[in-house]
Parts: sequence; structure tokens; C-alpha cells
Amino acid sequence: MKIGVIGSGQVGRVLASAFLKEGHKVMLGTRNISKDELVKWQTDVAGGLLGSFQDTAQFGEVIVLAVSGLAVEDAISLAGKEHFFEKVVIDATNPIAAVPPDNGVLKFFTTLEESLMERIQKILPDARLVKAFNSVGNAFMYKPDFPGGKPTMFICGNDETAKITVTDILTSFGWETEDMGKAEAARAIEPLCMLWCIPGFIRNQWTHAFKLLKA
Repeated sequence: MKIGVIGSGQVGRVLASAFLKEGHKVMLGTRNISKDELVKWQTDVAGGLLGSFQDTAQFGEVIVLAVSGLAVEDAISLAGKEHFFEKVVIDATNPIAAVPPDNGVLKFFTTLEESLMERIQKILPDARLVKAFNSVGNAFMYKPDFPGGKPTMFICGNDETAKITVTDILTSFGWETEDMGKAEAARAIEPLCMLWCIPGFIRNQWTHAFKLLKA
């Protein structure tokens, strides 16, 4: 597939590289294609493309939102809402507020009654959004290797076919997937970011992931 990754920070670069390793065509979207880390990324990977947010949204059959939660609305505006029409959009964002954590607990700018994913879905009503990749650090997004086996990625979204596409991607990336239902489930999935980060902030322990055990 042609994958457009909007956001050229660490998460965006990790996911873009992972898609390339899986044989997809990838464009990494950025506000500044001449940044040193992006020049290095393009040198280090085989076949990765760089472009503006608009170029990337136009390029991608599947689009990944990999910017900060505070920047996502602006990124969508720069990309052009029309370029998301009926495309699968993987929402990897978290609504982290621009304030320090409180005893290791991040603060969100959303409430438990409305997730950031739901806000994005309202902005892009014709996009086929799926929440994924928000509940683990970027070091483990691709081919995570834990003694307890494959970790669980929780996803949600209103389009069943889009969730099948994202589940296939997650399987190829080395994850097991649990579908939590419609977009409202993002109200529960997004705070997993808070939970994942607490051991890191209070014990500097960042090497973990979630696993759903079933009887």
C-alpha cells in the first residue's frame, strides 16, 4: 500500500520505517523537509519519501496521524481535509496537555466524555478513523519482543473494514489486536497512554506493553 505518515518526529519516523520494512511505499510528511534528522532518515532507509503534509495526505492510501495531540488539528488543516476523504486513517495521537505530569500522571486536554479521536472524526467525518499505536512507546511499535509473548494493541473505530485493514497491519508489525468497538472507546484507549507512562516517569522504566489475558 501507499502509506502517508503525517508527523516527522520520533513516532512518525519509527512507523514510516516500519511500513517500509513491510514492503509498503511510504511518504513522511513534515513542515520542513530539510531538517537534519529527516535528511538522515531518508539516507538510512531505502525508498522513503519526504513531503509536505498536503503531499503526504494526497500520496497515502492509508494515512497515519503521528503528530502531537495539540498539533493535530493544524496538521489536518495544512494537509487539506479533502485529501482524507474515505481513506483509512490510523490515529496514533494522544491529547497530552502542555503541562508537566502530576506524580507521573500526564494531563490531558480532553475529558472522559470526549476523546481526541472523536474530535478528529468530527473534523474528518468522511475519513475511516482507527485508533492505534497510542498506548506504547515508539521503541516497541514494530516487532515488539517480550518474554510474555505478543503484546495487545487496543483499537477502535466506526468503520469495520478499516479496522480489518489496521488489524492486518498490526499483525504484520508483530501485535495481537483487540477491537474495542466504536470511536467512543477511544475515551478508554487514549488514557492507556497515561498508564503506560507512569512507570517511566516514577521509575525510569519504559520497557513494557499491555497484554489482555483471556480465560
